Amino acid sequence: MTELGNRLKEARLEKDMSLDDLQAVTKIQKRYLEGIEEGNYSMMPGPFYVRAFIKQYAEAVELEPEELFEQYQADVPASFKDDIPEKLSRVQNRKTISGGNSKFFDILPKILVFLFIIGALAVIWYFYPKDGGNEANDPVENNTGGSASYEEAENLTREPGEENPVEEDVTEEDPEETEVVEEEPVPEQEITVAESEGKKTTYQLQNAEQFVLKVVTTSESWVEIKNGAGQSFFKGMLSTKENATDNHTEDVSNEDEVVIRVGNSKNTEIYVNDALIEYVNTTDHVQDITIRFMKASE
Repeated sequence: MTELGNRLKEARLEKDMSLDDLQAVTKIQKRYLEGIEEGNYSMMPGPFYVRAFIKQYAEAVELEPEELFEQYQADVPASFKDDIPEKLSRVQNRKTISGGNSKFFDILPKILVFLFIIGALAVIWYFYPKDGGNEANDPVENNTGGSASYEEAENLTREPGEENPVEEDVTEEDPEETEVVEEEPVPEQEITVAESEGKKTTYQLQNAEQFVLKVVTTSESWVEIKNGAGQSFFKGMLSTKENATDNHTEDVSNEDEVVIRVGNSKNTEIYVNDALIEYVNTTDHVQDITIRFMKASE
């Protein structure tokens, strides 16, 4: 047992905590906690996890991790960085619309207006009286065997002094004058890289009504989520192993800035409103990701 392991174990016993209790608090498997107390680091996934697990262990028993690392630095292996082929990535939004569909929807309102005009003209033509002029000139037989025009017959039945009725001027509305209001297209969500230096990358989220953050691991990863003022929303280990959670979702729509620290970025994915963020720097295990939410009102 190392001096560091002995110091952590003493602090745990002072808190009257069993290894099972500590496992429930830190989400670190019991065998790893035993390995830390015994100084058996060979069973750990890697040197980085040794430091991460020790840090969580220390915080759970109310010890200062940085002071322990300084005091027992000989007992803690230094973290290393695996060489991963460098690949420049860009942020992609999975919600894309094909160009062909976009053009079709642009001309769709014009097609609908054209069809409406054609239909209106067809209805007017169908109901318009075709023989109205001939009926007015058809002769009307009188009692003497002669014939009189429709106008003369009408004059015979009209009372003396009665004026000719004035026809009402009825104007039909021109269908072409009907206004069709086209709805403005809703802009797509956009995530762009604002700054990038080493393991630190800053993104900007625009044209989004909400900001829902989801972190998913396919192995094991230590994750911390906090806002720009330093308020922590989540801090702990995500794992796919039994009795552990492999993802964490946080609705941070009320925040202007969120900072995510990822301990194993190779096996960890970050989604913003279901859109995957791809890392700009792929050579470091540890990533410090900042996302600024540019709200619609801004």
